[in-house]
Amino acid sequence: MPSLIDLRRRIRSVKNTQQITKAMKMVSAAKLRRAQDRALAARPYATILQQMLANVAEAASQSDAGEHPLLAVRPENRVLYVTVAADSGLAGGFNTNILKMAQRAADEKRGAGIQIEAIGKKARDYFRRRGYTLRASHVDLYRNLKYEDAEKIAETVIDLFSKGEIDAVYLFGNEFKSVMASRLTGKRLLPIEVPKSSHPVDYIYEQKPEELLGSLLPKYVKLQIYSALLESNAAEHAARMTAMDAATKNASDMIDRLTLYMNRVRQASITREIIEIVSGAAALD
Repeated sequence: MPSLIDLRRRIRSVKNTQQITKAMKMVSAAKLRRAQDRALAARPYATILQQMLANVAEAASQSDAGEHPLLAVRPENRVLYVTVAADSGLAGGFNTNILKMAQRAADEKRGAGIQIEAIGKKARDYFRRRGYTLRASHVDLYRNLKYEDAEKIAETVIDLFSKGEIDAVYLFGNEFKSVMASRLTGKRLLPIEVPKSSHPVDYIYEQKPEELLGSLLPKYVKLQIYSALLESNAAEHAARMTAMDAATKNASDMIDRLTLYMNRVRQASITREIIEIVSGAAALD
């Protein structure tokens, strides 16, 4: 049976941990508001760009559109996986779920030359420990997330694909849905699969549609990566806030159980001392 001193020390330790988890929850809640606003604000632009791309692709001739290097479909002998995770943990299954999803996809193409473009320290460390080839890693982007960060990554990926050094690019990340949940997403980024236009628009073109399509395709890739970073950032703060809230509640429950147990131990100790005093007094009589 642990002593009262041990129990008090353990209760004090749990209370200190509870203060930390409560502070982390409040910090994530504050950061979530801004990250959520940025992620939601980018969605309408992405939707409009996708519709515009579909309309322009429909106007462009099929042969001309197919000549663009970002539309070239090749056998997937060399595949690049762009995996978006976080720089830190303590966010429940946020990192683990998306990294395992990317690993399963990579394992399905073991015969191909697999490379990883890791975004976030957790993605870098995860695939490095498992012996995957890291083409590049990008850490500490979320401290001051800018469009230029996604643009640099996209330009490198586009250049590799255009030169034929890789045959396909897949993008994995977490999409923000609500504070309580996020959605794992995995999709082919390159070659681009031009979406079909549901509501065609008869544009008046100052330049040839195929030329306009050629300028829209790189913007589309850049926006996909930037949107993935924004969505992942918002989903990370939501997951961490939820995880720290659960940890704070669990700490409260543990403190209550330890306090109850400590009171029982103290009561048993007092009862034992009273019995010893009474027994000693009875022996003197």
